[in-house]
Amino acid sequence: MDRLHSMRAFVKVIDAGSFAAAAREMNLSPAVVTRLVADLEEHLGARLMNRTTRRLALTDIGEAYLERARAILTEIEEAEALAGSAASEPRGHLRVLATPAFAVHQLAKHLPAFHEQYPKVTIELTAPGPVEAMDEAFDVTLLSVSRRALDGNFVARRLARTEVVACASPAYLDRRGRPQHPEDLVDHDAMLPSFLREVSFVRGEDGDGAAGGESVSLSTPRPLLGTTHVDLLYAAALHGLGIAGLPSFVAEDALREGVLERVLPEWRLFDAVLYAAMPTRKHVPARTRVFVDFLVKAFGGEDRDPWLSAAGCETRRR
Repeated sequence: MDRLHSMRAFVKVIDAGSFAAAAREMNLSPAVVTRLVADLEEHLGARLMNRTTRRLALTDIGEAYLERARAILTEIEEAEALAGSAASEPRGHLRVLATPAFAVHQLAKHLPAFHEQYPKVTIELTAPGPVEAMDEAFDVTLLSVSRRALDGNFVARRLARTEVVACASPAYLDRRGRPQHPEDLVDHDAMLPSFLREVSFVRGEDGDGAAGGESVSLSTPRPLLGTTHVDLLYAAALHGLGIAGLPSFVAEDALREGVLERVLPEWRLFDAVLYAAMPTRKHVPARTRVFVDFLVKAFGGEDRDPWLSAAGCETRRR
């Protein structure tokens, strides 16, 4: 027995004044409404109303039950309305997982526009380190995926592609010279993630990262600066310490302002595709939907690098 359905039928019968009238309002047959009320009484083990050919009369238990039933159904309607509002109106708290570099260099600059559009949405942003898998503890996980297909029970929307490129300050390059080929880097000060023992530069056949392009691999003796902290590499490059490999979304503003210069503009280190991932499509709150839509619109949602394009230093064609 659907207890709530039977409870609604009982209340409707009393409000409508008859089984027939209640049946019409509920778009059911009188027999079905009669059966629902009878099932409810059987479940409760008590008669709720006395039936005559002319009228219905509540029993004492029926009167008490009716009051409680109305309160319960009202609470349920209010809860459903609240849930419906949360699903349709962007509001509430959103938990987001991202890498520190993407959070600092990209999310931070776009959040004011998001807040202006959706002032009732608050964001808790967690940025502990690299993010390569969707985390169900978060509403949205911003993934960076390189050289592998997405795998898992989640929904992901592409934001953009980012290239990792070599960058240095103009002052450093004026002092040490501008490399013309990756092999020239052996005479320069390198700043790299400390775990790398080899770096590979790739030049696509059309300069766009296409498969089959020229590739040059270089062993990496102890770099001048080795760290897993992307923003430390970025800051050191800004201050002229050496040449660093940086994601385009980190280097974008500095490249646009001319305080960093792209080195070897026909070459890239590697690509990564950025995604906004959600645990499931079912019952996705409006706040999650609009946040992901906002990010897709902000970054283009295409298989291209919007940051190098904005900085005017896309990978050159040969």
